Amino acid sequence: MKCDREGYHCPVDATIEMIGGKYKALILWHLIDGTMRFGELRRVVAQATPKMLTQQLRELEENGLVTRTVYPVVPPKVEYALTELGMSIKPILSAMYDWGEGYLRRGGIEAHCSMAAHR
Repeated sequence: MKCDREGYHCPVDATIEMIGGKYKALILWHLIDGTMRFGELRRVVAQATPKMLTQQLRELEENGLVTRTVYPVVPPKVEYALTELGMSIKPILSAMYDWGEGYLRRGGIEAHCSMAAHR
């Protein structure tokens, strides 16, 4: 699902199209610290099924936010990393985290998620 820039005139619309999948923001957040293998991503985005995680990673790759490197070894080794464009999304993800943390706190809830480790 490659984001067609010409189909958008609203920057928010274009951003949501790029990172709006159910697990995309979490995937991007975890890749900020560096390259990860599929199994590592499965552990940190545990609520995603392998099929859904694969789909979200493919869409992120198609949109130029993530690179996928396959090594010709047995068993197969696949690594994912952020592109320069993918790294540029960090301020947006940080702002989303901060907003969500404040929202939860106002409801008396303390944030407990895998994204907290990267703060």
